[in-house]
Amino acid sequence: MNVEIITIGDELLIGQVIDTNSAWMGRELGDEGFHVVWRTTVGDEEQDMLDAFDAAMHRAQIVLVTGGIGPTKDDITKKTLCKYFDSDMHFSDEVYKNIESIFCRTGRTMNELTRSQAMVPDKCTVIQNQAGTAPCTWFERDGGRVLVSMPGVPYEMKWLMTNEVIPRLKNKYRRDLFIKHQTCWVTGYSESALAIKLADFENALPSFIKLAYLPQPGIIRLRLSAYASAEEDAEQVISEQKNKLHALLEGSILVEEDKPLEELVGEKLRSLHLMMGTAESCTGGRIAGMITSVAGSSEYFSGSVVSYCNEVKHNVLGVSEDDLNQYGAVSQPVVEQMAMGAIRVLGCDCAVATSGIAGPGGGTPDKPVGTVWIAAAYKDKVVSECYHFGAIREQNIQRSANTALLMLLNLL
Repeated sequence: MNVEIITIGDELLIGQVIDTNSAWMGRELGDEGFHVVWRTTVGDEEQDMLDAFDAAMHRAQIVLVTGGIGPTKDDITKKTLCKYFDSDMHFSDEVYKNIESIFCRTGRTMNELTRSQAMVPDKCTVIQNQAGTAPCTWFERDGGRVLVSMPGVPYEMKWLMTNEVIPRLKNKYRRDLFIKHQTCWVTGYSESALAIKLADFENALPSFIKLAYLPQPGIIRLRLSAYASAEEDAEQVISEQKNKLHALLEGSILVEEDKPLEELVGEKLRSLHLMMGTAESCTGGRIAGMITSVAGSSEYFSGSVVSYCNEVKHNVLGVSEDDLNQYGAVSQPVVEQMAMGAIRVLGCDCAVATSGIAGPGGGTPDKPVGTVWIAAAYKDKVVSECYHFGAIREQNIQRSANTALLMLLNLL
């Protein structure tokens, strides 16, 4: 079944808020055999929303909408849906009781704006939102087309999708297409070199299998996607093609899971019963932030020393003053001592360290902007390498963080 996702909000269009909803929804729907063919973002303008609803309802069987159903004046999705489906509003006692129970649990006081969320269209099925006060509304048209409107708050949308919307869609529609994805993390290749290596393999793939290259600094995610009429067929053909990839790439496939790098590192640390720390200069705590964004990371993360200035590198991490003066902060001796110093100071088993010139200023002919030394240490072993990432500060910081985690993963 074809699906279109519509996300609503001026904040998405101007970049003030990043749309994570549609990415999450796309993954979940794909795993359940629904084919997302369109993603649309529209602002808080009635006519633009009406146009988006109309286009989506003509080209997809299922339209999933998030955003714009809160209690404030800029939340006009519910009113616009009433206009689109020629519906009136009515007060729902059930929705109001749900809102009351949520406010009671959280110790908050209701007001008139909150009460207004119990006003719902009369030409829809109302789905109670146990994670928030804005209800979910389900509209249907002749021909079996469905439009579902959900809150834009990510945890509310996820609760509704997981507990209500996807189960109802699976019950309503007979899925005639099963989609199976297999992602492999590949190291040791550039994107172009990997494409050349896999040219014959890719050309020989059946028409119902797609291969996608998703590059990140130091690593490439290869995604195989199979579209078949039976779930067993999709799984079988994916398994066959994955085995062929292993034979072609020998030891270059690092893992076979589509997870963020910080989760993969965390799982490796947990499996080995190791504690990790970081010593960060140019990344300014980015690596520590990535690691601790994963729930349960206290099981394997000790802490971080953000040693932005040389005094902290020397006084806290024990980096040699002579090496700082002779080689500079962005150097192999310094970054290796930072990594070993983190293990000693934080009392952990392994650590990563970064020292570089993120930019846009600070570069020299010998060490231009984007020059970064990265080290990873495990017990008494330390590895390090110099990278030249480019001239854009944010990219340099993120590439350094990714590369440090990848270096540690390889070392472990």
